[in-house]
Amino acid sequence: MVIRPYGDTRDDGIMQFSFTLPMPYSIKSADVGKQFLEKLGFHTVAIAECKAIDPQYTLFVAYGRTDTGIDPDEVKGDYLEVEEMDYYAINALIKEKLGRKLSVVGAAIESDAHTVGIDAIMNMKGFAGNYGLERYPEMDALNMGSQIPCAQLVKTALEREADVILVSQIVTQKNIHVQHLTQLIELIEAEGVRERFVLIVGGPRINNAFAKELGYDAGFGPRTTPLEVASFMAQEVVRRHEDA
Repeated sequence: MVIRPYGDTRDDGIMQFSFTLPMPYSIKSADVGKQFLEKLGFHTVAIAECKAIDPQYTLFVAYGRTDTGIDPDEVKGDYLEVEEMDYYAINALIKEKLGRKLSVVGAAIESDAHTVGIDAIMNMKGFAGNYGLERYPEMDALNMGSQIPCAQLVKTALEREADVILVSQIVTQKNIHVQHLTQLIELIEAEGVRERFVLIVGGPRINNAFAKELGYDAGFGPRTTPLEVASFMAQEVVRRHEDA
């Protein structure tokens, strides 16, 4: 079934926009914003807000209508479907099937100085009402923090005989996260230890298809909870242990 954006009534095609153009504000700015959206194929365009946010930049808030629709059933992709377990079931699975603690090492790598992502997943207090990985009695979780060189992360993971390497990449300007994540994969492969780890990456511009394209086992995007990551980790490590 083809669907369209919803504004006032179903399938009316109305969308809201917020964007900035690198131009000084002037009396014709609203018309510039309106005609820009019309060039993109929108019609019945209305500029709700138009103001200077800097001498050389103008902010627009606008509405426009599109006749384009999409059938969600036709959208295909590589999505990570996690069988989410609760905190107690995850610990029980590890204890029963693995027979030891699951070891995970996490970090924000290279120049990325942001810890909000890795802390949300790993710190004991957790995020969104979920305990972080450090809280799990059947996990040995080490949060190395931010700006960790790839070589140091791999060295620590090997020393701790980690099952999982968890990487957070928040900084994405000029696709620097792609360079960092590629650097880590290439280092692990050069060391001949790729099969030793479950490699997981998370961040605001990460999805599972992108992560797997780079060579990782799973990718988690925005709004991911510690429970989702813990569920995937436990199931994947146990699966590999049973297949070995």
